[in-house]
Amino acid sequence: MTDTLVNLASPEKLFIGGDWSSSSGTDGIDIISPSTEEAVGRVAKATTADMDRAVAAARDAFDNGSWPRLSGPERAAVLRRIAEEMAKRSDDFARAWSLQVGMPFAQSSATAPYMGGYFTYYADMIEKGFEEVRTPMMGGHAIVVREPVGVVVAVVPWNAPLATLALKVAPALAAGCTVIAKPSPETPLEALILAECIAAAGVPDGVFSVLTADRDVSDYLIRKPEVDKVSFTGSTAAGLHIASVVSARGGRITTELGGKSAAIVLDDADIAKVVEGIMPNLVGLCGQQCAAFSRILVPHTLKGAVTDALAAAMQYVRIGDPFAETTDMGPLVTRDQHGRVFGYIEKGKAEGAKVVTGGSRPAHLDKGWYVEPTLFTDATNSMTIAREEIFGPVGTIIPYGSEEEAIAIANDSNYGLSGGVFTQDVERAYAVARRIRTGNFGHNGRVIDYTIPYGGFKQSGVGREGGIEGLHGFTEVKAIFMKELPAHLR
Repeated sequence: MTDTLVNLASPEKLFIGGDWSSSSGTDGIDIISPSTEEAVGRVAKATTADMDRAVAAARDAFDNGSWPRLSGPERAAVLRRIAEEMAKRSDDFARAWSLQVGMPFAQSSATAPYMGGYFTYYADMIEKGFEEVRTPMMGGHAIVVREPVGVVVAVVPWNAPLATLALKVAPALAAGCTVIAKPSPETPLEALILAECIAAAGVPDGVFSVLTADRDVSDYLIRKPEVDKVSFTGSTAAGLHIASVVSARGGRITTELGGKSAAIVLDDADIAKVVEGIMPNLVGLCGQQCAAFSRILVPHTLKGAVTDALAAAMQYVRIGDPFAETTDMGPLVTRDQHGRVFGYIEKGKAEGAKVVTGGSRPAHLDKGWYVEPTLFTDATNSMTIAREEIFGPVGTIIPYGSEEEAIAIANDSNYGLSGGVFTQDVERAYAVARRIRTGNFGHNGRVIDYTIPYGGFKQSGVGREGGIEGLHGFTEVKAIFMKELPAHLR
């Protein structure tokens, strides 16, 4: 059962106001293994009444509690204790990811020990405080301060539940906010484990809560006027809806949404580096990555070589049980996602693209939501598989003539989250990077680093997470004009 597999003390309870309590409803959420299609656990299903309780607790903790009023060093000490508690639970975090999503355990267990780093990073940052003295044009002093935005709702997706949650919770707590975490119903375990870590670290009651709930009642939470900010990672359709709701009531919003990122292979590219740079983010997490290099733009002169190299690499990917040591790629997360990916594969064929490799369920796996890594060629940028986010291990090779044409194709998208250029010329790489309308861009690969701002242009979201920009996103700016400075700033 779930509580054995991930060592949870109260798997069927909600964490609200510092206490583990039962839902006011009687339903629960079953956790389904994507590799076996069987239920492996169950968690509570929050109701609107539970959401009211969580918001009231967070509001009281922010308005009347100690957390927002602690100094930067005082909050930093607590964040470091959270990181220490998370380190003790690395195995639980890794197992939860593999159990719920199908991430190979060899990969999840290598990643989990670093997740506490989000909290230590922001702990170090807030040691410096949030006050800056400036000189106004009319004389005197202006103290520009950053103050916590207030009650934050953090809505996270199922593909990388702990990383996306930590990227919100760590800076929000560092800023002095109170936080209500709303994990995806497919992957609730990481948020519950994190709640145990936060409680063990001595975070005051009401500062952090977890609501495991279906999507149908989550809309109620984002509409609450007592919620000052919503930070959302997920689909573009859901993000645009959330942004419209929250903005309409004057709330703050950060969204990290979908992508259809282009890998631009220039005519001098090293083919081995192309394969090395594209494969991990095309088949890692079974392709369920918003920043995947799903459009592969290749000059006509290299089309055959790049196609052959990527197809060969895909055929070597070992697909199977996430907990088997030899597995490179696990299943898709749900039955619906499985059907969705195969629907796009069929759409690609119908519109004239050619499947070079993959496109089917692995022959040796008759159970679980598995799909072969799939590569299309002879595609155009107007095809559905080049326009819409598939969220599966499907790459589309699009040939081009000139470098100008490649840049135009890359920018011809509703999205602008990530991308990369493959070339041996640093100057060409930087010149291309500056012309692509996307929030993150790599040279001969993709890098995502929580100490660097991450986010998108266009329909890929609003705002940034990570780096100092991620911390600032959970603050409001205030200018205080003074004839004389207070003693601690002189």
